[in-house]
Amino acid sequence: MSLSFVLKEGFSSIGRAKLPAAITVAISFFSLVLLGLFGTVSLSFYDLIQELRGRVELEVFFSDSMNGEAAGSATEKMKGLRGVQEVSFVSREDAARIFSSEFGEDVVAILGSNPLPRSAKISVQPGYASADSLALMVPAIREVAPGSDIRYNKAFLGQIEENARLFTLVTGALGILISVATVVMIGYTIRLAMHARQEKIRTMRLVGASGAFIAAPYIIEGALQGILSGLLAAGALAALFEIGLGRYEPALYQVLRSSALLVYPSVVLLGLCLGFMGSATSVGRSLRLVAKKG
Repeated sequence: MSLSFVLKEGFSSIGRAKLPAAITVAISFFSLVLLGLFGTVSLSFYDLIQELRGRVELEVFFSDSMNGEAAGSATEKMKGLRGVQEVSFVSREDAARIFSSEFGEDVVAILGSNPLPRSAKISVQPGYASADSLALMVPAIREVAPGSDIRYNKAFLGQIEENARLFTLVTGALGILISVATVVMIGYTIRLAMHARQEKIRTMRLVGASGAFIAAPYIIEGALQGILSGLLAAGALAALFEIGLGRYEPALYQVLRSSALLVYPSVVLLGLCLGFMGSATSVGRSLRLVAKKG
């Protein structure tokens, strides 16, 4: 079985069933455009979540029993803890200057002494900015700095996790639904094509043609429909983002651009995969039905 014969038959199969193929390509095109939009927004949302996680900080207020040298030593040890990205030490003098810049008052002049504690600000790696990871990190910090008061915005972190889970669930469910619908439509077109040529397929079986020989052109047909749908969808998405948003909403375009550049080739590849899956599934079922009737 030559590759040229398989490709020729695959293209000719589309030509013999123009209307069903056109309908399938059109539906697959719209499905892939939707998947591309979901993918772009999802990737951008993931980047946003990672950026927000990168802003999660812990503040460690050292015990009054720890002098400056001990607090500085504890700060250095914190840098080696798992999940810690950066640690900065805040002395009592630094704390007084921060207080003065934020509130416009000199705490020493008001109280006669500086009551502000030494502290450390810990930036957390995005991969560790979750409630479970921080729950493990806090005891490790307390081992390094006994008696310290550790604070972080639990409510903010909880909102990030909740929104990330909800968004992943919704987009994942919609993506699966659209993908399944695309596979079914491509498979339906292939079944129609095979049904119209079942006598020819039965004859090919009788003269000894293998299942792979019979199936290959139809699988190629489905893959070609998928690639064509993917190319059209990638072109439509590029026009939407590069021309539409780039010209009329440049700020939003800059947010989505990096994700969109990944989505363009992904949509073409996804179209190929969905086309192959739909046609392969349908061909196997159709060949079994022809064999039973024969």
